[in-house]
Amino acid sequence: MTILSYSLRLYTKIKGNMLILTYFLAIIIGISLGLLGGGGSILTVPILVYITGIDPVLATSYSLLIVGSASAIAAFQKSRLQLIDYKKAIYFGLPSIISVTLTRTFLLPSIPETIIELNGFIISKDIFIMIFFSIIMLLASISMIKNKKELLNKSNDINYTKIISLGFLVGLIAGFVGAGGGFLIVPALVNFTGLEIKKAIGTSLLIIATNSLFGFIGDFMVGVDLDYKFVAIFIAISVIGIYLGNLISKSISGTNLKKGFGIFIILMAVFIILKETNIIL
Repeated sequence: MTILSYSLRLYTKIKGNMLILTYFLAIIIGISLGLLGGGGSILTVPILVYITGIDPVLATSYSLLIVGSASAIAAFQKSRLQLIDYKKAIYFGLPSIISVTLTRTFLLPSIPETIIELNGFIISKDIFIMIFFSIIMLLASISMIKNKKELLNKSNDINYTKIISLGFLVGLIAGFVGAGGGFLIVPALVNFTGLEIKKAIGTSLLIIATNSLFGFIGDFMVGVDLDYKFVAIFIAISVIGIYLGNLISKSISGTNLKKGFGIFIILMAVFIILKETNIIL
């Protein structure tokens, strides 16, 4: 089946305008990854759930594969520019890999389909994941709206204990919601290791790639079934965004873009909360 015929089949499965919007947002995800070293990954699950209609739990599997592959490509580009600190990536990345793998293999499958049921009030596993996801998005927005100067490490000491602890935390979050965790990784690398922002972004992309792909391996081992042609198209379009993000980074203020993106994430998080609590349909 050619890409054209497959896209036409998708066009009938997903309403035409929604498919176009999905591909457009895939570019936005790539731009965010290439420019900010994170942020775009937390858009992937809402896009897959609300636009393409994929089940929230399955959407986290899609997200891990898409984000992991796109971030790996972006990290390769950053490595050519010598914008990755491999030592710090190992200290942060190894605990993350362990945590994300354990989360996807044991924690997520152990959560019951109905978490709370009281007098007709029900919180299902899907709703819980999306609400938790929206909370993470709000935390992400705070991280992105902050000024770069607020994130600078005022000490030359590198706190490896905090780095390892944050690595475990990021892995847990990445495994649970299918996000790479760049919105936590970049500030952590700047705050606790003294990395300048551009090198923190490159290092973050490498960590996101390993986190996400190892998380997906856990899903693959338990037999998760994905539409890999759709994934391949989504990744290819995201890569276009990554190249655009790299170009934009040379000519635009990352600080202003981060603030704008942070505000957008707040609006999206509020929408998810209202949607999942049936305040809006």
